Amino acid sequence: MTSQALIFLTLAFVSIASAILMITRANPVRSAIFLIVNFLSLSILYLTLNAQFLAIIQVLVYAGAIMVLFVFVIMLLNLEDEKRLADRLDLRRLFAFILVLVVFAEIAYGLFKSTKGRFLKPAENSVEIGKIEFIGEKLFTSYILPFEITSLILIVAIVGAIVLAKRRFE
Repeated sequence: MTSQALIFLTLAFVSIASAILMITRANPVRSAIFLIVNFLSLSILYLTLNAQFLAIIQVLVYAGAIMVLFVFVIMLLNLEDEKRLADRLDLRRLFAFILVLVVFAEIAYGLFKSTKGRFLKPAENSVEIGKIEFIGEKLFTSYILPFEITSLILIVAIVGAIVLAKRRFE
C-alpha cells in the first residue's frame, strides 16, 4: 500500500468516525468539537487532492467562523439544562432507517458499477485546478451569473435578518 493510500484511508476513517461521534453525542459542545475535527480532516483530504483553495476555505470559513457561531449559539441557548426526550421506535423511524439503507445500497452499487475495479486517474492539470488563480478566473468569467445571484441572496438574507431583529425590539 502506498503512502498516499495510507494517508487517504487514515483521513477517511477520521472523517467518518468524527461524523458518527458528532451525531451520537448528547453534549452539544462535544458534538461541535467533533464537527471541527471532521472539518479539519476534510481540509487535509482537500490538500491531498491538490485543492489548496478549498482546504484553506474549509479551515477559515467552516472550522473558524461557522464553528465559532455554532458554539456561541450553543452557549447562548444553554442546552445543558434541557432534559433529554425519550426516543421510541415508531413507524416513521423504521421507514427512515429502511430508506437510509436503500440509499446507501444505491450509492454502493453506483460506485462499484462505475469503477469496475479500475481506479480513476487524476486529470493531467489537477494541480492547476486547485489553485486560487484558476478558481478566481472561472468564478469571475464562466460562473459570474451564479456568483452574482449568490451575492444577491446573501444581501437579501442580511436585510431580512435586520428587519426581523428590528421588528423584535420595537
